[in-house]
Amino acid sequence: MGEPDGKMTFIPAKIEVKKGEQVKFMLRNNGELEHEFILATTAENLKHAEAMKKNPNMEHDDPNGIRLAPKKTGEIVWKFTKSGTFEYSCLIPGHREAGMIGTVVVK
Repeated sequence: MGEPDGKMTFIPAKIEVKKGEQVKFMLRNNGELEHEFILATTAENLKHAEAMKKNPNMEHDDPNGIRLAPKKTGEIVWKFTKSGTFEYSCLIPGHREAGMIGTVVVK
């Protein structure tokens, strides 16, 4: 995650998992800016993004999200109990819109 080559991205941008599978997301912020990884539905992330616009320094203490300073690492372990399409995105204002979004397809 980060902005290598000036682009705000997550690598990979899409993953597929099986329902019931537990995934460990190993995260590294390769950029020069602080970034987040928030795993949720698109609707939940859009709602959260609006709240972040009002309070961009909001601290998170949720099992589905983490904020990383530049060059720092972290991890999230998540068990996917429902089928569907979910997303991970950086909800710091402007980052999601700049391309920091990815997809999880659960089959």
